[in-house]
Formats: sequence, C-alpha cells, structure tokens
Amino acid sequence: MSKAELTGVDRLTPKVIEGEELVAFGPRMIENAKRFGDKPCVIDETGTLTWADFGNLVARIAGKLQSMGIGRGSMVASLAENSANNVAMYAGVVYAGACMVPLPFSATEPALIKERADCGATLLFTNEKFRETAEKLGAETIVDLAEIEAWIGDAPAIDPVEIQQDDLFDMIYSSGTTGSPKGIVHDHRFRARQFSRTASYGLEEDGVLMISTPLYSNTTLVAAIAGLVRGATIVSMSRFNTVKFLELSEKHRATHAMLVPVQYTRLMDEPRFDEFDLSSYQNKMSTSAPLPGIVIEQVMKRWPGNVMEFYGMTEGGPATVLDCAAYPDKWDTVGKPQPGADMRVIDEDGNELPAGSFGEVVGRSGSMMPGYHNNPEKTREATWVSADGDHFVRTGDMGRFDDDGFLHLLDRKKDMIISGGFNIYAADLEAVLRKHPDVSDVAVIAIPSRDWGETPLGLVVVNRKDADPEAIRQWTNDQLGKTQRLSAVEVRDELPRSEIGKILKRELREPYWAKQDA
Repeated sequence: MSKAELTGVDRLTPKVIEGEELVAFGPRMIENAKRFGDKPCVIDETGTLTWADFGNLVARIAGKLQSMGIGRGSMVASLAENSANNVAMYAGVVYAGACMVPLPFSATEPALIKERADCGATLLFTNEKFRETAEKLGAETIVDLAEIEAWIGDAPAIDPVEIQQDDLFDMIYSSGTTGSPKGIVHDHRFRARQFSRTASYGLEEDGVLMISTPLYSNTTLVAAIAGLVRGATIVSMSRFNTVKFLELSEKHRATHAMLVPVQYTRLMDEPRFDEFDLSSYQNKMSTSAPLPGIVIEQVMKRWPGNVMEFYGMTEGGPATVLDCAAYPDKWDTVGKPQPGADMRVIDEDGNELPAGSFGEVVGRSGSMMPGYHNNPEKTREATWVSADGDHFVRTGDMGRFDDDGFLHLLDRKKDMIISGGFNIYAADLEAVLRKHPDVSDVAVIAIPSRDWGETPLGLVVVNRKDADPEAIRQWTNDQLGKTQRLSAVEVRDELPRSEIGKILKRELREPYWAKQDA
C-alpha cells in the first residue's frame, strides 16, 4: 500500500538535511538487545524486562504478526494503559514494518469506533481495564497484553523487516467527539530525525527515563522511543501519582523525565516532595503546554538537574526549546527554534509578517507529518506554503518572536484548551452542549486551573428560567471523554458577539485570567 493511499494526500515535504545518517529502528533494537543483555530495558508494576528479553519478545511479536500477514502497509491498533508489554508490542509492530496506532482511551466510545474504522486495523491490543470497550470497536482480533506469550505461541523470532524512510511508523489521533477523526501520520524519517536530537539532552545508554503520561500521547512517545533507540532504561507508570513517581525516581535513580506542566505543579505541591533523593536527575523535560515561569522557578530551586521546555506539535514542523538553566531571564517564553527549524509568523490572510510582529506561528523542520490520514482537506487547512513553495505547519497559536529570537505565545487562534497536557477542542464540547433541550446559546472557554493548568467552562444562555446549570454540566459530561469534561456551567443572559456575529471569547475569558494575574 503506497503512502498516498494511506494518507489520501500528497506528502508534505519536510526540510532536506544534507549528509544525515538516520537510525533504523528495527536493527537498533537487535543491536541494543545484544549489547546491553541483562541491563533493564522496561520496568513496570509487574517487574522488569531486560534488554535481552525485550529484544527477543519484540522479534517474536513481529514473527507472529508476519504469520498473520501483517507487515509493511498494515496498521495495528491498541487501547491499553502503559506497561512493559505495551512498549514491547509497540516496538514489535514497528519492527515488523507495520504502522502502530495507539488509540486514546480518554476518548468516547463513538470516537474510538470512528478511529478504529478510519485506520482499518483488524488487530487490536488491549488490557483487562479496556477489554469491554475494545470489543465494541470492530476489530477482527483482540489480544490482551497480559496474555501476549500465549498469543505468540511458537511463532519464531524474525529479523527486522527492511523499511523505507517514508514507510509509516505510527499514527496518533487528535482528541475529539465530533466530525471526522484526524490521524496524524509519522513516517520513519520523522521519528529517526527525532532520535538524532536526543543526544544533546543527555538521554543515552546510562539514562533512566520516567514515563507517566499515556503511550498514545506524542509527549510520551517522543521520549520513550528515543530512550529505546539510545539503549536507556524506561520506568513506566500506568497512572501518574506524585508519591509513587517520587518513590520510583529514587528507587531506580532516574536521570530523565518527560512531564506535562500540570504534573510539575502537582509535584511541587506534594508535601513529601523534599523527602526523596532526586540527586540522580540530569534533565526534566516539559511539553504539551507552556510551563509557567513561577513553576520553572520552583523546579529549578528544589529539583536537581536542568529543565528543558519544548514547544511543538504532534504534526511536527514548528519546534522550539527553552534551556531553563541557560536562560533564566526567558522563563516566560517557550524558547528558541531548535536547530534546523524554520519558524515564521503570518497574518490572517497568510502573509508573512516581519520579526517582532504578532500573528499565527507556522513552522517547518526535518520532522513533519506526511499529512492527516485519509483527510486531504484537513491537511491543506493545516498547511501554509511560503513564497518559495515550502510547506509549513500552521499551529493555530498566536505569538511573536522577541529581539533575541525567543517565542512568546500570546493567544490561540483556535479555541483549543490544554488541560492536564491534553488538547480539548471547544467546538466539540459546544456541539454536545447545544443538544441539551434547555440550552439556546453556548460558548466554551479555557479558565485557569491549579490542578490542570486550564479547564473548560461552559457558558450558556437557557430557554427556561428554572434550568439547572449543574444538571446541564452532568448531562454534557456523560457524553464526553474523560479529559474533555466541563468543570462548571454558568448561565448568562446573552453572549457577547462581534458585528458579524462571532462570539467574543477573549472578552469572556478576560475576567477569569485577570483574577489569576491580580
């Protein structure tokens, strides 16, 4: 199956990097298994997989997949919490030449059904917690990760399947409950170029990486896959808990962690934080939402090692990094473009703006998605083409670059809410709210949340005086994914609109954010 058939669109073209040597994932897994042997590869709540055991398991998973006719051009889905077997399965699918599709278990059942159908995966891996939902998604074969050895049976270990750089590595679905799902495609070139950048952050074979966000999130995958390629040890948490995270960090002498901002806030608020020996840490990484400067200050003071904040998209393209130790006066930014990244700012009409101007941020780099799977229209909407004909990914984020080249994010063009590191689209929540019989008008906005960074608030105009906002909230949340739920619903007499009828969301947000800044 060709790339065009998989994505339904001509490929977006990433930047050409002269003289690059890209790591092949499958052969590297064999090399690491032989080289590191009894060194721990993945540690979870059930025990430890050594590198030798991990490499053998990955090769046997690939052998089983090959016996089922699954390889290059195939897609394999999963619906499961983090575990050592989940990591091995992910690696085994890629090793076999197929494309891994980790479905977001935070999504609603209807959304998951659409995503499974969209990717066309006939094989679905799951675990006991999500088995009931998995059985409703339409896959022909469902495998419980706890029973993976029985599923493999006597299938032989095979050599890694030879791939091309534009073969698919994995596909990540953006969250949502309405409309067509957006599958963000990553090819082997995309991932391999990410691997090559990890050396500068110190994640090498002696590294111990903590992962505590779901494996369906690109936040997790950027670090976890790079850790495997570098021969590091991964400590996998199925669910984040502050004390457990600190206990595991101390026990396994963690050197690196990939966390989202709300996790840093919770750790800084943990009364027992200072009881733990975290002196082994070299680098903590943060992404998925801007990390507040006040939180960076606390982490830098109380937690050994540096903090590296990353800004980018699952789609690739724009990419900045903030070295917090090197630039203590820039903690209110998301850093400077990473080497090889070309980032610009455009106006509403798509015209490029001069340095220092406020507008939508677009970016181009060596790591860019080929496109959205089977969704050429959305791919075109997400693309800005420069005067030279180069493809840039549109972020939907409004910002500006200062005189030193650091990016200040000022607002969002799209009504996206980032809560606990997950993207929530206001339009999805509004579409559900509008279905309530008591609601005649609606707007969903982001308001500050100490626990989640941001949280969605529903503002409604009702058509009967005794309508109960809490009942409306509960009714709506029953139809939303776990990460999408409204924190509250407030009743308004009317919603402010522009002259052309658009709801003025900035005006609605201002009082809530002004309280936080006061």
